[in-house]
Amino acid sequence: MSGRFSSRFFSRRFVGGFVLGAAVSTSSCLAALYIYDRKRSEPEPAQKSLLEEYGFPQNGAEVRQYISHALSYDQAKKTPRWVIEHLTKEKIVGLADRKHCKFKPDPNIPPIFSASNEDYLRSGWSRGHMAPAGDTKYSTEAMAETFYLSNIVPQNYENNAGFWNRFEMYCRELTQRFGDVWIVSGPLTLPVPHEDGKKTVTYQVIGKDDVAVPTHLYKVILARKEPSDETLAEGAFIVPNSPITFQHQLSEYQVPLEILEKVSGLVFFPQVDKLKEVKNICEVDTCKLIELEEFKLYIAGRSMKNARSLQKVEKIMLGLKEGGIKPDEYLMELYEQKKKELETSETVIVRDGRGG
Repeated sequence: MSGRFSSRFFSRRFVGGFVLGAAVSTSSCLAALYIYDRKRSEPEPAQKSLLEEYGFPQNGAEVRQYISHALSYDQAKKTPRWVIEHLTKEKIVGLADRKHCKFKPDPNIPPIFSASNEDYLRSGWSRGHMAPAGDTKYSTEAMAETFYLSNIVPQNYENNAGFWNRFEMYCRELTQRFGDVWIVSGPLTLPVPHEDGKKTVTYQVIGKDDVAVPTHLYKVILARKEPSDETLAEGAFIVPNSPITFQHQLSEYQVPLEILEKVSGLVFFPQVDKLKEVKNICEVDTCKLIELEEFKLYIAGRSMKNARSLQKVEKIMLGLKEGGIKPDEYLMELYEQKKKELETSETVIVRDGRGG
């Protein structure tokens, strides 16, 4: 009896243990397989390529932010690739005065890649702003930053003082009709076709730093009436870096945006929805630049503000008279104001001299 009981008990223990062992063994195998599969599915940590062990070349083309503009710099040509600004009617008025500003190297650009004022000296080229000083009258600091040489290109004197100046004035004028105006400006070196059908790209360099002289300059305008207005107006312009007479109007230099993007290698305003209607700025607005007589009055007024002697003031007025241009009311008020100011200061100087 006891033998049968022990045999039966042994059998039950054996079977129970076998089942339990099998279950444990199976679950262990399944767990092992799960861990194995999981390890296989998890990507191995990427090893750093030997190509980049000591870093890739850097060209300094990253976006550089300033108070009123941003730019991308070309370290080889020592000029900006592009400069972007946002204009409003509030930004273009104020007490900031360019006579307190000086051209100087940008402290954010390594000296080895920077132009210097000496590069422009006796080069035959002027220092042309891409973001104009006149766009930042609201802030002395912002205006001073536009005189960094990172914002400057070698520009033809007559172009800089004439057509391009009038172009900049037109951009500021747009703020009277649009709430927001974005401007992108920069230099171009375009190919020249030859009689044999071949094309070449050649450009002059100036100074010990070999600052590249562009063959052309460009501007892209994007304007919006109100923040809630989805309709935008846009225009792209390519202007030769040479003298342009007053007979020429801005619309003559307008090009399709795609053409400018192709020759510059840049995509302008990439966040603009191309599926929505973007109107031609020259159809929505006039694209008409200031006329010669009005422009000369403007230049006379600016010169009058900076005049430091009565002789200079009278010379400005004489120049207008000889040119057959009648001073407007604003200039006459400025003339009388400047005369009083200089007469007072000269009287004080004479008195101080006698007292010494």
